Amino acid sequence: MSKFGIHSFVWSAGSSRQELEAALTRSKEAGFDLIELSYLDPKVVDIPWLAGRLEDLGLGVAISMGLPADGDISSADTDIAQNGVEILDRAVALTRDLGGTKLGGILSSAHGYSPEAPTRAAWDRSAGNLAKVADRAKAAGVTLNLEIVNRFESNLLNTAAQGLAYIEDTSASNVFLHLDTFHMNIEEADLGLALRNAADKVGYVHIGESHRGYLGTGSIDFAAVFDALVAIGYDDYVTFESFSSEIVDKDLSLKTAIWRNLWSDNVDLARHARTFIALGLETAHRKAELVRQDQRPAR
Repeated sequence: MSKFGIHSFVWSAGSSRQELEAALTRSKEAGFDLIELSYLDPKVVDIPWLAGRLEDLGLGVAISMGLPADGDISSADTDIAQNGVEILDRAVALTRDLGGTKLGGILSSAHGYSPEAPTRAAWDRSAGNLAKVADRAKAAGVTLNLEIVNRFESNLLNTAAQGLAYIEDTSASNVFLHLDTFHMNIEEADLGLALRNAADKVGYVHIGESHRGYLGTGSIDFAAVFDALVAIGYDDYVTFESFSSEIVDKDLSLKTAIWRNLWSDNVDLARHARTFIALGLETAHRKAELVRQDQRPAR
């Protein structure tokens, strides 16, 4: 049975102890099993304290991030690529130190619009560098989950099929796909078929609406998504992600073009999402049972 996560930016984009404590307790109160945190600087955040609070509350944790332009592991500039490798290594260490096992996000290239088409050389550099990080991450008990994002946020991996090919080229057993319905709705021919094709390489899932507001109020066919997750036997974290101008992060809000206020009551938003996802998955399970049911007449 899948478990439920929520991105911390539903609550706050801050990293003070007070803001983190509020995000943790609200996530727990809303019925979530995991909180996803954007990368936190251990020089600024008391990591042992945060790990302790996560354990106290019984909350799992995932870390997500996007590589900066000066840390693009696909770059031909060896200094830039090496900086990206070191950034990823630090993120792996943070994930481990918080008691988590999943690092997700845009890990294969810089996060942001690229005015140039990707090259095979850039692809190969990226896969080679990520393989080195994956080897160290495996020793730390951490999986690398490649978020497949839309063409305006990366030029390298925009579809699950591309992600599968990239994973094959890393030859790493702890690299998986981080699939996000918001991005899939833009790039995939069919969300359900893409999930089914990815199957056991799906390591982490983001559930987000087409406009990133309340689930069910946009254009995404969530029934097909939930049906596919049940069909492939996905039983890991399904994490709700939503952004509004109500919560502003100076980097992410600009890169992801969060201009509109899609919600103001984040408690209501979170509770609605938890119910929506749980009901969607339960319905998908019931449908799967029904189509498999032996309905021959009794003798």
